[in-house]
Amino acid sequence: MFRIVLICALVLMGFSLVSAQTQPFSFEPVVNEVSLFQNFLDDGDNAGQTLQIVSINYIKILTDFSVEFTADFNRKMTPGHDTDYYLEIGIVKPVLDKISLNYQRVHGTFIDKPVNQIGIRYSF
Repeated sequence: MFRIVLICALVLMGFSLVSAQTQPFSFEPVVNEVSLFQNFLDDGDNAGQTLQIVSINYIKILTDFSVEFTADFNRKMTPGHDTDYYLEIGIVKPVLDKISLNYQRVHGTFIDKPVNQIGIRYSF
């Protein structure tokens, strides 16, 4: 499942290279970032490294919504584990001016089973 989610995110990021503005279908990249972090504790001790991928894209397929993907891949950050990860993929559907419905699926090495989150988002 991890590979499928990662492949989907990379495909979405790849689509950001081409922006199509046709009705009733369109695709518009909002944010597509890859970051590399060196982590430190408050006392200055090494807390490992993190590779972070963030991809947010506006999609219109008869209706408009956003697809959001966030992934953190950590090395030597969690005691007892050489590597760990956190994945979150979500769909956000605007319903009012600043209010959206949000569905997210969360995977991670710290979660026994994948978690589904359904909520309301206020954007300000």
